[in-house]
Amino acid sequence: MPAFKEILCATEEELVQKFYKFRDDRSLPREEKLNAVAQKFVLRGAQLVCAVGFNPNAAQLTEILPIMGFDSFDDLVKQRNDIFTTDIYKKLTFENIIEIYNSIQNKAELQQIMQYLLKARLHNIEGKIEATVNTLIIEKYKGEMRAIYFDRIATIDFVEERLNKKDSGFRALLNEVAIIIESKLIPTGDIFFRDNIFPEEKRKLLNKGLIPIDLVESRVADKSISAEERKVLLEHLKQNRK
Repeated sequence: MPAFKEILCATEEELVQKFYKFRDDRSLPREEKLNAVAQKFVLRGAQLVCAVGFNPNAAQLTEILPIMGFDSFDDLVKQRNDIFTTDIYKKLTFENIIEIYNSIQNKAELQQIMQYLLKARLHNIEGKIEATVNTLIIEKYKGEMRAIYFDRIATIDFVEERLNKKDSGFRALLNEVAIIIESKLIPTGDIFFRDNIFPEEKRKLLNKGLIPIDLVESRVADKSISAEERKVLLEHLKQNRK
């Protein structure tokens, strides 16, 4: 198992054992300790900070903090938050990010903290994409967003905030409405009957087979829907009626 995941998922006892052998190294000034210890694990300093920082078993292990050059766990957490929200697949790899999401799935306190961190992280990534249109970043961003939904990091509030951004090109880039339905965070009918879901988004849902025919028939019976949406629905019904 890679060192990042080992530290991220380690028990208290395992963490103490991993760091114990470095406890007597007083040859380095405090500011150099982090990178020196990280290198022993074949990690970057930022990776070590996040692996320890997102491991809930590390919070009470005050004995390992001086080894990494920190005075308190709060100091480590501040640096962890800064790295996680500002780094875009450089200090932390795409795989590291996915491992973090996977590791906190059933940890309520970290899940709550992550909601705050996610907003800042996604804002920075999306800003970078808009500025550079870097295809490598875009592909990793797509994978990260799928993990956010399918690892249940996303909450209902997160989903609603994303859906309310009607002018966001990222919704279309991700085919995000389809991901939301596939992740089962919000019922299919709830999403499909919303007026703020564009006709083209609904076409993609229909093409992926995500919408039962009875929901399409119920929606098309609504006289208040737009002409564009009605056209999409009727075309689908025509093609799929037996």
